[in-house]
Amino acid sequence: MPVAAAAELGPALQRYLEHLRVERRLAPRSVSMIHDALQRLQASAVAAKVDLREVQPMQVRRWAAQLRERGLAARSVAIHLSAWRGLYRWWGREGVVKINPVEGVRAPKAPKPLPKALSVEQAVALATFEPRHGDPVLLARDHCMVELLYGSGLRVAELVGLDLRAGDGAAGWIDAADASAQVLGKGSKRRAVPVGAAALAALRAWLHLRAQIAKPEEPALFVSRRGTRLTASQVRSRLKALALQAGLPTHVHPHMLRHSFASHLLQSSGDLRAVQELLGHANISTTQVYTRLDFQHLAKVYDAAHPRAKKRPAP
Repeated sequence: MPVAAAAELGPALQRYLEHLRVERRLAPRSVSMIHDALQRLQASAVAAKVDLREVQPMQVRRWAAQLRERGLAARSVAIHLSAWRGLYRWWGREGVVKINPVEGVRAPKAPKPLPKALSVEQAVALATFEPRHGDPVLLARDHCMVELLYGSGLRVAELVGLDLRAGDGAAGWIDAADASAQVLGKGSKRRAVPVGAAALAALRAWLHLRAQIAKPEEPALFVSRRGTRLTASQVRSRLKALALQAGLPTHVHPHMLRHSFASHLLQSSGDLRAVQELLGHANISTTQVYTRLDFQHLAKVYDAAHPRAKKRPAP
């Protein structure tokens, strides 16, 4: 039943919405979504001739399945179930119901969208793009960031967390002599990733100019025009603008370069375990497999497969 065709919410449901608005202070959009979900719950109960306070889990499952059959996306059904579950939890605290009929009902699994990646040609075009206008210092910085995001598959948080040198308080740093970057990833897991020749060259060019804008005591490798550590938001903004100038036909963000890194490396090498190790994607069960691969093996896979690796310095 379309939401517009449903009757107005009953007094008990209106009180719950008022609780969400006043006491929980939910955003208007959230309250509106819950209102629509409660309308569908009420309409289903009316059609089944059952009091909302006496709804059973089997009925909730049936109503959720009907929503899916009527064309609602899996995520929308999940939102409905969440709204219904919240209502019954509140009623439970108020002593209106003894059980929550939605508690054990699982939402249908939503298909995970495939990560968006640039083609090799697009990624290399972005990495080699030289804007005709702009501050040379900022352009050198941006070029170095692109090379590290694409060439080493760094997360944006790992990129902005890089410091000039290793130290007790450093989240990450680049060892140019070893052609590697030490980064602190999700879950405070540290990993080493290879840094290709193109990125090392871009790093040298940036370090040559960095002092012109960086504050004297600033430890961050990448700084803003104000001289302080660059933020993730600023990186996204600069990358988006650079991609537009380079003529790329899509919105480019830092994670897209990370996806591109993984996609291109996997296409060339076929070594899924090495790629996941380089990305730091291993969970507890798969980490045992990936930690057996030493850094030298990962570096060899990187050197042989990644289009921006070129030649690494001799050990």
